[in-house]
Amino acid sequence: MTEAYILDAVRTPRGRGRASGSLHEVAPVRLAAQVLQQIRDRNRLDTALVNDVILGCAEPALEQAANVAKAALFAADYDHAVPGVQLNRFCGSGLEACNFASALVKSGQAELAIGGGVESMSRVPMFVSGGPWITDPQITLPQRIVPQGISADLISTLYGFSRQDVDAYAVESQRRATAAWAEGRFSKSVVPVKDMNGVEILARDEYIRPETTMETLAKLEPSFAMQGEKMGFDNVALQRYPELGEIVHMHHAGNSSGIVDGASAVLIGSKDMAGRLGLKPRARVLSFGTIGSEPTIMLTGPAPAAEAALKRAGMKASDIDLFECNEAFAAVVLRFMQALGVPHDKVNVNGGAIAMGHPLGATGGMLLGTLLDELERRDLSTGLVTLCVGGGMGSVMVIERV
Repeated sequence: MTEAYILDAVRTPRGRGRASGSLHEVAPVRLAAQVLQQIRDRNRLDTALVNDVILGCAEPALEQAANVAKAALFAADYDHAVPGVQLNRFCGSGLEACNFASALVKSGQAELAIGGGVESMSRVPMFVSGGPWITDPQITLPQRIVPQGISADLISTLYGFSRQDVDAYAVESQRRATAAWAEGRFSKSVVPVKDMNGVEILARDEYIRPETTMETLAKLEPSFAMQGEKMGFDNVALQRYPELGEIVHMHHAGNSSGIVDGASAVLIGSKDMAGRLGLKPRARVLSFGTIGSEPTIMLTGPAPAAEAALKRAGMKASDIDLFECNEAFAAVVLRFMQALGVPHDKVNVNGGAIAMGHPLGATGGMLLGTLLDELERRDLSTGLVTLCVGGGMGSVMVIERV
């Protein structure tokens, strides 16, 4: 089997996902086009050599519908020979796109592919496209599917995390992200977004709130108590987990991922193609994949996904130098560390989505670039990226620097 290598990775800054956010004026197809252009220009690519472009998008509706990947290729002025495909694994979409690109290379069906994703949450809101796993009671009731915020509070209650635990995790995410930007740790991968006239719109993540403290977070009311207590979702979850007397609500806007806009692109190819292009591979893809998990608690997939990928690679969690586990909610990462027995000083060392935001379909590609940059900065070898996924799934990739 051919080895797959990561040759480059870029991302946009994350813009606040609202009408007042800096990236709201940029259509998602043009966010995606700009990272595709950067991948091309940074590596002096003849784009006709790219066998496929795979972009994740968690809300493929409105401006993000009808294969935003191929539209982005047109906007980026790639060769017409390059096909594009859009995929949706909810929050895991961006990493799944990179997994698919790696699979094409490893299987010998492609020599060069681009994975990544795009999400303009200010222009295409979450859940605008509906979907039966959310709206069809014949699916939701038997599976006891509840809103993700209820699932996050369920994780905290079931695994013994307190309000202080989740808030302390959030404060640390803000501190790490602020320090990472101050020290220029994202400079290698973050590319500024420009308008149609070439004027820079945004050059750094704008969602970070460095002033966050335990005291400021303590003033925030839990966001999902009404859904759970008044709308009956707590009772639905407790049917699956009757050993709990109640669900303690503790997640809020300050310890949950931020709604933002952004795009990512990761160049993946064979060693032979890298040589032809004069590019030095940065990392080898060791293993990847996706697992399904229990749909009520929904967000515990990262740990079993990581365990499965590590087993395929013949490795253990202790063999990994750095982890990126998406901060959908604070309890997700706390449970991941608890289940795998990994210390916080190896996980999300530059902060995460609580501080910088989670542009759904783009996040997996962003995390992959962040991980690789930090491995290089620290001169470390192995890394693992994983995300929880709606409906009860987990996506993962394990890499090794070369």
